[in-house]
Amino acid sequence: MQNAEMLQRIQMATSPRLAIEMIASYGMAVGKEVFETCVWIGRFKQAFHSPEAVELVYRKDVKLHLCGTPRAKDPNVRQALIDMFPATGGGATPQIGTKSQPGPLFGVSSHAWPALGVAVTALWANPFRTLEAA
Repeated sequence: MQNAEMLQRIQMATSPRLAIEMIASYGMAVGKEVFETCVWIGRFKQAFHSPEAVELVYRKDVKLHLCGTPRAKDPNVRQALIDMFPATGGGATPQIGTKSQPGPLFGVSSHAWPALGVAVTALWANPFRTLEAA
């Protein structure tokens, strides 16, 4: 999904909260893409009907919550998410399943895994509120 389309979806959102993965500085030089991402994060936050309710979630917090260490890698985060769901589908990873026997995570792929990690971490931090993840 392109950023402009996500911006429109956020503008139409009716949920009380929005979680967005936030950029963190690690003391290294960054390129143009990082600064563009920062601008989009600000645009997403401002577009939400209640900008003060937007929760910025850092990647290290996702790793720490799901894997118990901030040094975890993306495959570890993905596996931790998979392990949270019941194995009800078909195939080698029944939590994801197959087209004919989908599991609860069927259709989650690519950038949706980190987004799911952000949503789960935000819900864990404040479990009594509902959430949309971007």
